[in-house]
Amino acid sequence: MNIRRISEELKKEYGTKVYKLSLSSGCTCPNRDGTLGTGGCIFCSEGGSGDFAAPFLPIDEQIRLARAKVDPKIPASIPMEDRRYIAYFQSFTNTYGDIDRLRKLYMETIAHEEIVILSIGTRPDCIDADMLDLLEELNRSKPVWIELGLQTVQEDTARFIRRGYKLSAFEHTYQELKKRGIQVIVHLILGLPYETEEEMLESVHYAAGLQPPLDGIKLQLLHVLKGTDLAEVYSKAPFPLFDLDSYCSFVVKCLQILPEEIVIHRLTGDGPRSLLLAPLWSTDKKRVLNTLNKRIALAKREE
Repeated sequence: MNIRRISEELKKEYGTKVYKLSLSSGCTCPNRDGTLGTGGCIFCSEGGSGDFAAPFLPIDEQIRLARAKVDPKIPASIPMEDRRYIAYFQSFTNTYGDIDRLRKLYMETIAHEEIVILSIGTRPDCIDADMLDLLEELNRSKPVWIELGLQTVQEDTARFIRRGYKLSAFEHTYQELKKRGIQVIVHLILGLPYETEEEMLESVHYAAGLQPPLDGIKLQLLHVLKGTDLAEVYSKAPFPLFDLDSYCSFVVKCLQILPEEIVIHRLTGDGPRSLLLAPLWSTDKKRVLNTLNKRIALAKREE
């Protein structure tokens, strides 16, 4: 089991650690504006799953504020002019909106020399031909990552979480993005209500078998957040959640399925402490990562 972690891959490519700046595009989502619904996906908070993102301000100001949060974590030995960043648009659906406004926003973003990658989170049903043209145009200037929120391949679960599109929509958009030479990162949620481990692994097998091969994957622990419809479901009829040990063991199973060319972008994920109802063990990020790394190391020795 050879794992390619995104932090290591970026350091090899750019010669330094690359830091993520959480930014806002000002987009909404068809699951919120009435096109498909008004409540969002069942697990989605008011922040659109981007609770650490900057408010929607002019992009130069957003980048300045995001750097003010990130730069204190960077070793002082790295000069300001040598620091490199990913512009990360995570919250809501960042290809959903006026194409001219988004072109201006993303062009202004990548014009910053210190921004080396543009990372855009979105839904596969919100990338049309015009948006594909724009993404291809942007990708000629700087690498563009598209993070597609698949979450699960189980159609019953997809309906329950109000994902709002069928697997065929994902497959179509995935193929179109890959034709344009754009890197695709797939997002899966582990622990969705009432899914068995076998059903979760089916989603991982699906991602592992995509052709052309997937560029990266994010495995996200399900968080139950205050103010979401998922929190209401959980309060009325609590469904099983992973504990730390079972989650780490399950992640190892997932990693053993994935081909080594797929870069691992995430193995757990953060939930804002102020909103997190469960599982509370996930707030201890250091403990979670240490446990994961020990389980991965053990699995490698046992191979």
